[in-house]
Amino acid sequence: MKKLSILFLTILLLAGMTGCGNKAANNPITLTMWHVYGSQTESPLNTMIDEFNQTTGKENGIFVSVVSVTNSSAIDDALIASAHNEPGAVSMPDLFTAYPRVVEEIGLDRLLDWGEYLSAEERSAYVDAFLEEGILEEHLVMLPIAKSTELLFLNKTIFDRFAADTGASEKDLLYFEPLFHLCSQYYDWSGGLEMFQINDFYHYFLVNIAGRGGEFVQDGTLDCSSKEFEQVYFPMARAAIHGGLCTGDGYASDRWKTAEVISNIGSTAGMLYLRDYVTYQDNTTEEIETAVYPYPSFSDASPTVIQRGAGLFAMKSTDERKNEAAAVFGKWITEQKHNLDFVTVSGYLPVTQNAFSTLFSDMGIVKEEKFRMLYGAVDQMYDSYTFYPLPLYDDSGETQSRFEETIKSVLSIAHRDYINRIEQGEEPETVMSELLDASLSEIRRITER
Repeated sequence: MKKLSILFLTILLLAGMTGCGNKAANNPITLTMWHVYGSQTESPLNTMIDEFNQTTGKENGIFVSVVSVTNSSAIDDALIASAHNEPGAVSMPDLFTAYPRVVEEIGLDRLLDWGEYLSAEERSAYVDAFLEEGILEEHLVMLPIAKSTELLFLNKTIFDRFAADTGASEKDLLYFEPLFHLCSQYYDWSGGLEMFQINDFYHYFLVNIAGRGGEFVQDGTLDCSSKEFEQVYFPMARAAIHGGLCTGDGYASDRWKTAEVISNIGSTAGMLYLRDYVTYQDNTTEEIETAVYPYPSFSDASPTVIQRGAGLFAMKSTDERKNEAAAVFGKWITEQKHNLDFVTVSGYLPVTQNAFSTLFSDMGIVKEEKFRMLYGAVDQMYDSYTFYPLPLYDDSGETQSRFEETIKSVLSIAHRDYINRIEQGEEPETVMSELLDASLSEIRRITER
């Protein structure tokens, strides 16, 4: 672990020995930060940063200034533009949250190695799998501060009406085969509405192919030619082509607000954005009950779910005080109390072993019922599911984006073709069979280019 510079130690010592206040505060280190946790005005991480600035930050002459709160894709684009000095790009922040995929664009040598600022005891406190995800070429460049996985969220109020008329059961949501069948049922029952949305089709294929013993990513490219891909593709595609599985752009949380979808698979952190009421097209509102379930699996496959979540990066500075200040903040936000305070109001998982054990041994520390329900669903998966990290390879972010666009575009076109052809009197199952094969061929053609 690197030692604080003699100058910095002297400042802190003098501050403690005098009654004239903290001298470091008179010449504070300011760290700019971009992150993804919530909106600019309603961010649980901003609340924690305010607490840091008023306590440990103030004591040590460190001020963290949040200058951007947005989503991971937007941060990726901004970081790449800044790293390449593109026209109009703003300066790189001192701290930012992102996935390891940005490292190749920024440059490993430009990033702080957190490992140099952590003792062996401090490193051992983290959940091993979370820490390992941030190690590239033996450098710990991504410090875990919050992790997440994926669950199934349900607008139970509307689903119960559907179930009363059709005999559908919440048990059907535990496995993909009956879940996709419900999508088609719901589409017919509702007069053409979509029941279900998968926020990340890329994740869907990653984990469900892995659950069958296959690998979706082979040598840095997507393998859509395997039998495992077909086994995962056809049930999902049938629901999308018939109708009931959403293939539109955007996140389910937006459609949830208006009941355009009533269920979705998404990050645990998505709970933060799921309202407890819906607003219909006629501008009337209705309070709803939300239910949360484990990530579905296929009945003939091993249950597998994504391990996800951005981590904390710091730009390495020639001013060692900045590097040390970043380390002070990184350690503070991952201390058990602070980490639990942050994750339990945002739907994330804590990153140290003690905090993880504390949370799942006493759900009573979670204040809101909907978050207790969320962690209860995670707890059900913890011992029986395999948690699968996102693979890192060249252009992985761009590859994921292209695949998402391809799946949504191809299946949206196939759905329109299906509706048009059966309205013209063609036999539905014959049309479905043709479109399933044609859409699969088109996806393979595009991804293999």
